[in-house]
Amino acid sequence: MEPAILIITLACGMLVSRVGLPPLIGYLVAGFVLFLFGIDESSLPLLERLAELGVTLLLFAIGLKLDIRSLFKAEVWAGSSLHMIGSMLFFIPLLKLLGMIGLDQVTGLDFNQLALLAFALSFSSTIFAVKVLEDKGDMQSLYGRVAIGILIMQDIFAVAFLTISKGEIPSVWALGLLLLPFAKPLIYKAFDRVGHGELLVLFGLVMALVLGGWLFEIVGLKPDLGALIVGILLAGHPKSSELAKSLFYFKELFLVAFFLTVGLNGLPSISDIGLATILVLVIPLKIGLFLYLLTRFKLRSRTSLMTSFNLGNYSEFGLIVAAVATSKGWLPPQWMVILAVALSISFLLAAPLNAISSRLYQQYQGQLQQLEKHPLHPEDRQIPVGNPRFLILGMGRIGSGAYDELAAKFDGEILGIEHKQDLVDYHKSLGRHVVQGDASDTDFWEKLEHAPNLELVLLAMPHHIGNLFAAEQLRRLDYQGKLSAIVQYTEDGESLKESGVHSIYNLYEAAGAGFVDHVVNDLLPESHVARSNAEEIKNKS
Repeated sequence: MEPAILIITLACGMLVSRVGLPPLIGYLVAGFVLFLFGIDESSLPLLERLAELGVTLLLFAIGLKLDIRSLFKAEVWAGSSLHMIGSMLFFIPLLKLLGMIGLDQVTGLDFNQLALLAFALSFSSTIFAVKVLEDKGDMQSLYGRVAIGILIMQDIFAVAFLTISKGEIPSVWALGLLLLPFAKPLIYKAFDRVGHGELLVLFGLVMALVLGGWLFEIVGLKPDLGALIVGILLAGHPKSSELAKSLFYFKELFLVAFFLTVGLNGLPSISDIGLATILVLVIPLKIGLFLYLLTRFKLRSRTSLMTSFNLGNYSEFGLIVAAVATSKGWLPPQWMVILAVALSISFLLAAPLNAISSRLYQQYQGQLQQLEKHPLHPEDRQIPVGNPRFLILGMGRIGSGAYDELAAKFDGEILGIEHKQDLVDYHKSLGRHVVQGDASDTDFWEKLEHAPNLELVLLAMPHHIGNLFAAEQLRRLDYQGKLSAIVQYTEDGESLKESGVHSIYNLYEAAGAGFVDHVVNDLLPESHVARSNAEEIKNKS
């Protein structure tokens, strides 16, 4: 049956992807289909082991991308904590009420079981949120960063639960793990030397599964906690993002096994689907609570709404919590199936809602702005631009050079936009007029002040998609001045011209011409250069 497992899983994942939903819904469906064929979790012990590895690598990947400082922002740590408490205070009475009116799945559950279910239902999906943000290009937007921060806090709550659920007192040797930060120089030195190929992947697996998982397990702690902590330890290394990318497909493949094991727990009954539907119908209240809390932390109503829609679903971590609870006998096994169905339906509704979230904000902007608290969050205020004549989007080496040339040759104010705060501070120290902002982010254009005398915009961002997005936004704002952009490939220039860019500067072609000029000026004798110039003039005449 092993070929059939792979074929059914692939087919279900592809079918779901074709309608624009995360493939994990297809994997859940595949688990149900395999159960129909008489396959259950006990007949596939390897699948369960792979599922555990998937969860461990997921937490390791979260740690690699974690900026600890972001978790100390009030809208992140307090927002996530208050929302979790509020969600549990709502779900516990709701589930109790459903039991009182006769729903068999809830009848007879004690308070601890209700609290455990409420805890699992309070999470939002990291996988879904990241996919939506990546598809929109909003990973670096303020609302995207707030959403990811809240999700990481929820993941930390889940890991804390998983650690406590182990039910064992850690060994006294667990105190030795406090010395891990002192091993950081040695680990970083190894990280530097593994290169960029298969050794990097192997290094990541050793860090996650051995130094993180195995080492923590032998001292009586949860392996998932170890993977998260080791990931955080490596997050400051320059190659941490590269390592996360290199392990991405391992993590995704092993998580397929986790979602399959959920479906292999059994088929949902009609009453299970009905209960899951009731749970999905209360998601608007979950969204509303996020919206209210985030505006209390002085975020704009648009930022709060976009973040809330991004978090308006149920989570794979809720399934992980439920999986642990059912394996310990704390919850009936049927709740794994109910939560899996609720998760799937929540994604079905959340996908179109996120697609139209900007339109919904425009439609109800007046009412939503009444929720705002002033003064607004420092990162969510209007971006002051003054009255520039020239605007440069992207202040890397090319943007910086363009800024200096414009300053030397033309009068008028020049403004640079750069999304990295450390670069903004560097440019300011050199006397350049640069403000922080990400032109590949929709929030940036919503907060940008009007500049009536703007004559020229230079798109100097390193990625073509960002430059193309900025050109489209300028056209949407009815910008009438000149627009120029850098490209690396000829085909990129065509799409930029279609978006209204007047002038294209090909980096590779210009680099070649500049290289030849350098060689001619520095290496060839002056007489040879003069003779070449004379021959050129003669040929022209």
